[in-house]
Amino acid sequence: MRRLVHQNIGPVDQWLRLAAGFVLLVLAGMGLIGPWGYLGVLPMLTAMARYCPLYHLFGVHTGPAPHRRGR
Repeated sequence: MRRLVHQNIGPVDQWLRLAAGFVLLVLAGMGLIGPWGYLGVLPMLTAMARYCPLYHLFGVHTGPAPHRRGR
């Protein structure tokens, strides 16, 4: 099966994004920070997709090196 978009987020980056997004959402929901905390949904979405458009723009890849076929 072919992916439409190449993943550019590794597992450590993925978990950090999920944790940071969750903390921001909880703090915003509790009223401890302003409504900007709801932007925590963005790192959570990129973590679930394992794709970050900004990483793509700057050529960053935090996952394992891709396998090469047919040497």
